Amino acid sequence: MQVANVPSGTAKAFSTSRQTVPPTPDGFVAERPRDVTATPGRDGFTVDGTTVRLTGQFKTVAASSRYSGGAMPTESIGRDFYSPAFIPVGDPVGSHDTELGAKQTRLTISTATPIGNHELKGLLEMDFQVTPGTQANQRVVNGYNPGLRRAFLTYGRFLAGQEFTTWQYLPALPETTDFVGPAEGTVFARQAQFRYTQPLSSTLSLAAAVENPETVYATVAAPVTISSGSDPVPDFATRLNWKPGFGEFSLGGVVRRLTVGTATGDAHAFGWGVSLAGKVPFGGGRYNDARFMMTAGDGVGRYVGFALVPDAILAPTAGVLKPVELTAGFAAVRIGLFGTVRSSLAYSFQNGRYVEGYRPLLDTKSAWSGAFNVFVTPFEDFDVGVEYRHGNRAINNGSSGNLDRSELSVRYTF
Repeated sequence: MQVANVPSGTAKAFSTSRQTVPPTPDGFVAERPRDVTATPGRDGFTVDGTTVRLTGQFKTVAASSRYSGGAMPTESIGRDFYSPAFIPVGDPVGSHDTELGAKQTRLTISTATPIGNHELKGLLEMDFQVTPGTQANQRVVNGYNPGLRRAFLTYGRFLAGQEFTTWQYLPALPETTDFVGPAEGTVFARQAQFRYTQPLSSTLSLAAAVENPETVYATVAAPVTISSGSDPVPDFATRLNWKPGFGEFSLGGVVRRLTVGTATGDAHAFGWGVSLAGKVPFGGGRYNDARFMMTAGDGVGRYVGFALVPDAILAPTAGVLKPVELTAGFAAVRIGLFGTVRSSLAYSFQNGRYVEGYRPLLDTKSAWSGAFNVFVTPFEDFDVGVEYRHGNRAINNGSSGNLDRSELSVRYTF
């Protein structure tokens, strides 16, 4: 095996050049978006005609959080980043905790091999922000297992593998110290899919995909969400992108056949969702822009707000499955202050509507949050941000709880 284009004793074989592409959606949404894919002859190193490129980030977060409605369980992902479903509700005694972590450190490996008139590309991305049950404790070494984020290949207009759901629009997400930021208001999922993207004009493109189905439901008697695993039909997602000179916009959607197995047979329901999102620069400044997303649907709870509300409610004895309607959205404004210092203000919300008689009293009814932050980039590839976030979650019995979180985040991107 021959290895070429690797200068001896130098790190420039792993150089990272900049391209204008959609930014990564969590951690910081970088002002200087980076293309993490390999390109033959541009960077990385070459092995038997395949260019390999290594990129990633080192990120450390310190967060101090107060909860009005109880205590957040230790090792909960709700301590690592803002996930409104984890806001404690119902306990008159509040709590306060502080967490420091480096779990959102990330590694991306990409490859590119010329084949015919196109390039066969692959991307593997992982971090350590995995779900509870696969993590270590914080007593001594704070060791955490790597978790799969993305793993896909592309050839021409085709994509196969695990990627962000097609109807999610990443460029609309605001700059934030949090892993995602306006969690309750955004479409967010990563899953296996087969996608085709068709350019329609110089400013318009259409993507369509079949994606992994998974119905997330609760029962009338209990608020605990359950993954069905009985879905026989994949979800179908699509997105129309429009990039005129004054901004960039997206109209996405998904249709689903929800399925839950019961003792009397499978229960089915139809699910759908639409999402309009965009990013609009203004004022001519380097950092000035407004970003937004509005989403509505029926039976799409797992796609919005980290499954804040379930896709549907099951009445086991009747074998009836009732989808939960939702509306969600966010808006954010970012303004450059001076030099590389900028600030963002964001608001996010989600409301769930349950069919009468299919409304677990302890399930989430609504959530909202507001955040304010300041970022500075003292030198290229190094960002420091501070952020304050207030969040609220209400459940169907009328109880609610608040979260107040102050956060510091430091990231070096390579």
